[in-house]
Amino acid sequence: MVSLTFHGGIREIGGTKILLEDDRGAFFLDFGFPYSKYRDFYEEYLKPRPGAGLLDPLVMGLLPPLEGIYRKDLGTEALWQRFRGADHHRILDGLDGVLLSHAHLDHSGHISFLREDIPVYTTATTAFIAKAVQDSGISSFDQQVCYFTPRVEECLKGWRQGAYVASGSGDRERSFCVANKDELSREAEDFWQRGTRQKKLASQPLQDMRTCAMDLRCFPVDHSIPGACAWAIETGSGWIVYSGDLRLHGRQGELTESFIDQAARLRPRALLLEGTNVNRETNIPERDVYDNGLKAIRGARRLVIADFPARDVNRLLTFLQIARDTGRKLAILPRDAYLLRTMRLLEPDIPDLAEEEALVIYQKTTSSRSPASWLRNIFEAYSDKVVLADDVRADQDQFILCFSFWDLNELASIQPEAGSLYVFSSSEPHNEEQEMDFWRLHHWLQRFRLKAFGLPVLKNRKWDIPEEERGLHASGHASGPDLLRVVREIRPEVLIPVHSEKPEYYVDNLAHSGMEVILPDEHETIAL
Repeated sequence: MVSLTFHGGIREIGGTKILLEDDRGAFFLDFGFPYSKYRDFYEEYLKPRPGAGLLDPLVMGLLPPLEGIYRKDLGTEALWQRFRGADHHRILDGLDGVLLSHAHLDHSGHISFLREDIPVYTTATTAFIAKAVQDSGISSFDQQVCYFTPRVEECLKGWRQGAYVASGSGDRERSFCVANKDELSREAEDFWQRGTRQKKLASQPLQDMRTCAMDLRCFPVDHSIPGACAWAIETGSGWIVYSGDLRLHGRQGELTESFIDQAARLRPRALLLEGTNVNRETNIPERDVYDNGLKAIRGARRLVIADFPARDVNRLLTFLQIARDTGRKLAILPRDAYLLRTMRLLEPDIPDLAEEEALVIYQKTTSSRSPASWLRNIFEAYSDKVVLADDVRADQDQFILCFSFWDLNELASIQPEAGSLYVFSSSEPHNEEQEMDFWRLHHWLQRFRLKAFGLPVLKNRKWDIPEEERGLHASGHASGPDLLRVVREIRPEVLIPVHSEKPEYYVDNLAHSGMEVILPDEHETIAL
């Protein structure tokens, strides 16, 4: 018998934490950061206390109270005495690992809390993106996926209570087992271990990972971040398939098609399938984003700013092609350059920053005298590709700037000419916090007299993109009809919707399919 316990990703998008247990072993399917729950309690100036270790995320329900799986430097025996006997508490011994579907933090972020000896199974691309994002990002205490600084409980003299603080003993590595590791170059191996005491990558064939008693299968799928995969686990009750996040309309939709075919051959006992966009009837393919973006930018005579999701390499490549075709240079931020450089270690088709004439790196106006090593390395390696605000201001019709809302304070230095174009190539706001950001974004555009294209506007209490400006964003998730096709072609005995705010969609549309649809509650265990 196999059991599935759903500690996250139920009636929410993200935060996925699904515990699969069998007589032969136990795995978590993703271990993600629960953004929606987090926003219920926290915001920019109110956050979990790093000095409290595991206490805050456990008390606030951001982590399940599973004793034995978390880092020992974040919790003592006294802490766990508080939770023994509490709802959903249990001692979990012998966790074989986490099957990570992709590098988005709503699937990977809370791996940072797990013991470092619990291996993470994923694709090489996902592992490298996770490290690049951590290297080049803000070192948030609860999003240190690939490595972390151990903490110790200290109490200052005269103080009655201590806190968990960085130990200063250096970074601690986490174990990763990646598919297709044998294809990595020496340069790629060096990157993985550079700057940290990162363990060497363990190696397993892509389609058949056999490092434990269970048989695991890893299937690449298309998503808005490279390296995404689905998983299949052979249990005593049959194959269990977990989709992660996927789509059929992206640049590599054939990967998802192949997954559907191979998963169907397994005749799975159960399929755990995402449902982010179940209410969307159609999706815009990435090739249409290129056509519509080119149409918007081709006639621009001043500066162009392109706003698209972070780490969406496919979208970056789309705008790179638009830059080539319009005779402009695509100015990316250093973190994007670092990600491209990292991905090129695995995928030679990624443009070479040193050789690509249409790519430059925008150096922000900063007062830091001691930049991080990754940033310093980028500027040293590509010094002839670096442009400043003065360069952009002097030749505004020569650039497409890759800026998001969070980069707009650079406009005071650039001073874009009135009528410059802001191309919005992302999704509409999904919560009140994002609605406030859109309200501020509209004010920024008004202040600098920028013309928006593709930007949602508020009409009748609803954010909507003007009809003539649509088609600039290809979602990372399959539409409702595409998801129903995935289910019907794989044809599991049992379908369990996850990563969806409206899982009833599957009940309504599969009522006479012969497949059982189970809608679990959070922390509920389903035995198959």
